[in-house]
Amino acid sequence: MLCCCGVKVNDFSGPAPNNILMFSMLGSQAPALQLGSDTVTASDHVRVLGVMFSSDLSFEKRVSKMCAAGFHWLCQLRRIRKSLDDGSVATLVHAFVMSRVDYCNAVYTGAPKTITDKLQRVLSAASRVVSDTRKFDRGLTSLLHDELHWLDVPKRVTYKMGVMLYRCLHGQAPRYLADHLITSSSGVDSRLCLRSANQHQLIIPRGQPLFRQPLF
Repeated sequence: MLCCCGVKVNDFSGPAPNNILMFSMLGSQAPALQLGSDTVTASDHVRVLGVMFSSDLSFEKRVSKMCAAGFHWLCQLRRIRKSLDDGSVATLVHAFVMSRVDYCNAVYTGAPKTITDKLQRVLSAASRVVSDTRKFDRGLTSLLHDELHWLDVPKRVTYKMGVMLYRCLHGQAPRYLADHLITSSSGVDSRLCLRSANQHQLIIPRGQPLFRQPLF
């Protein structure tokens, strides 16, 4: 495994990464690795394509930083809300806040409610800025769903996953995604005799859940 990791590091055209992320549920610290002339140290948090991954796969740090940035921009927009029309405010909210909430939100699939509730509070505050209402005004649910037509965070994640699966099944997604999908009619010949073989259902592989569940 270390040899493969060394090949991957040396294959980079740019400078080699200076830290690695070890996924562990026990909280153990990985030792530093010497790859040629480069020393790769273990880190609790690593950013990949703008997504902050933690060693315990909790996404707590990523969500906390995202919520802080979202509330910062909402505070700035609230100050100039009276000078903007509804369309301009909606465009700015989508550009500075909603884009952060929706970016790579497929990683929240199966996330506990404590994670999605933090993001939902950002959406609720954003809807207040767009509609120019206050925090304790009534009708938040109607505002989100009926007027703005925004989905809640868990449903936004489900929608993103549905779009990705549709594209994978219809050849509109990259191969590195589509190759991981196993339908009920592929892979094993014994499945061809099942009634579910004609329903194009996906086989869910067995494994441990991504997010750590609380013990108490």
